[in-house]
Amino acid sequence: MPRPTRRLLATGVALAAVTLTPALVGPADAGLNAAGLTDTFRPQLVQVQTPTRADKARLQATGLDLTEHAGHDYVEVVLHDVADLSRLRALGLSYVVRIADLVRREAQVNRTNEEYAARVARSALPSGRDSYRTLADYNTEMAALAKRHPSLVRGVTLPLRSLDGKAVKGIEIGRDVRAAADGRPTFVILGLHHAREWPSGELTMEFAYDLVKSYGKKARITRLLNKARVIAVPVVNVDGFDRSRTDGALIDLGSVLNPLDPLLGTLLTPGNAYKRKNCRVIDGVDTPDGTCILAAASPGGFGLGVDPNRNYGGYWGGPGASDIPIMQDYRGAGAFSEPETENIRRLVSGRQVTTLITNHTFSNLVLRPNGVHPDTVGPDGKPVGNAYDERALKALGDRMAAQNGYKSQHGWQLYDTTGTTEDWSYNATGGYGYTFEIGAHEFHPPYPQVVDEYLGAGKYAGRGNREAYLIALENAVNPTHHSVIRGQAPAGATLRITKSFKTPTWTSTINDRLTSTLRVPASGRYVWHVNPSTRPTVSAAGRTESWTLTCSVGGKVRATKRITVDRGEIVTPDLAGC
Repeated sequence: MPRPTRRLLATGVALAAVTLTPALVGPADAGLNAAGLTDTFRPQLVQVQTPTRADKARLQATGLDLTEHAGHDYVEVVLHDVADLSRLRALGLSYVVRIADLVRREAQVNRTNEEYAARVARSALPSGRDSYRTLADYNTEMAALAKRHPSLVRGVTLPLRSLDGKAVKGIEIGRDVRAAADGRPTFVILGLHHAREWPSGELTMEFAYDLVKSYGKKARITRLLNKARVIAVPVVNVDGFDRSRTDGALIDLGSVLNPLDPLLGTLLTPGNAYKRKNCRVIDGVDTPDGTCILAAASPGGFGLGVDPNRNYGGYWGGPGASDIPIMQDYRGAGAFSEPETENIRRLVSGRQVTTLITNHTFSNLVLRPNGVHPDTVGPDGKPVGNAYDERALKALGDRMAAQNGYKSQHGWQLYDTTGTTEDWSYNATGGYGYTFEIGAHEFHPPYPQVVDEYLGAGKYAGRGNREAYLIALENAVNPTHHSVIRGQAPAGATLRITKSFKTPTWTSTINDRLTSTLRVPASGRYVWHVNPSTRPTVSAAGRTESWTLTCSVGGKVRATKRITVDRGEIVTPDLAGC
């Protein structure tokens, strides 16, 4: 597109953004111009010093936009407007500015990406991709992989559409992928819970490409896909990402950097480029399809929406998750109130997901449960403690971090969080779960850095997140880290295991149910890789739980068994009566 046209397009979007809902500009925005923007302040990324856990808690309570880049004595924060700057200064914590002008930085990154794409015919990534994908790119590429490899790849559409009416897509990868459920364990890899974290979707998609291209050619990956099913959902928060990616591509370098063009330089803002949350406007109320763009009137799309990664059921509503809708970590009206999280809940609850990775950006971390400090007193009046499988979770986290150079640590060592993906999935199913915080410096760095994050660079060249993901997939198929039910049953019979229970939130409980099936092969002999029957928190309390196993022929249940099976254990139930 010629540059003058690009400039006008960007200006039109920016003008629409600041005029659609002027009521959102209030007294706290003093110092802003008539367009709702400041003449002297641009969105910034700052590093705030938090010497103590109490300082981190104070910073979280302000509702400022905390990133996932944090250490034991600092947290990085996005300041969207002068009101944010005032709140930070009032807190009295010292800070340094890391990126003084995110508008200018976005323009620089766009220019770098254009130059990179012009310079290389293909990147070194499995897909050859040389630029960030749009939502349409993700969906088109997944459909193409399924069409080209029908026995290896199957398209997956999650059950709930987004608030903006979009379908949430993924792909399932494995040998004879369209065959009936055959007892193989499932590995799930997710991206883009948070809209602005573009590399998290890119690496999820590249791993899918890698598996598909390598099957039948590389022995290690062929063996793994013969033993497992892999489900990749690169964009969980489709509405938020679509806004972030669209707005992030519209900043025109020439107008931002041209001092003779002050009007356009003022109007061209990142819009929703740094949006974090989904597109919820009012709790419990859907919005007309296609109206997520209205959130652009909120600085960075920041004030509106629910944080999907605070909306899961595990300890929902506890520390590190706000109950105030304008806060950046707003947890939503209730556990799983949002279509994004309910989609992942149903996906995980209907499979035997023995290992899960949810990708985020940025901080160069591999995070494991739990999300709150072990000394934190939970709703039952007792300290939350470490995860029941802490030793094994740490060992796997350390192995993965050794491949990409990240730091392996508990989730709470970043800062306290509740309602996160892996805290729910691990505590509800027993399947190991991790968050990867990809990259060291920013939400959407120049694309060559995305290439390096996947393939590894420097002393990690040839390893990187690619190798870390493969180690996670190997863990998913390793029966010493889950459980096995095996035996004999009538050929063609349907076996089903179910378990219903109460998942504790910070304020009460919610009903959860896990269920999955297996079709007995013609030989009559089956092997079913499942998660332990007893959830981690129940094991920690010294109790046990059971799966309910049914055997059905022709739709009629002919046998029912209670199955208690521990991690690393194999049981052989008697289904002779089926």
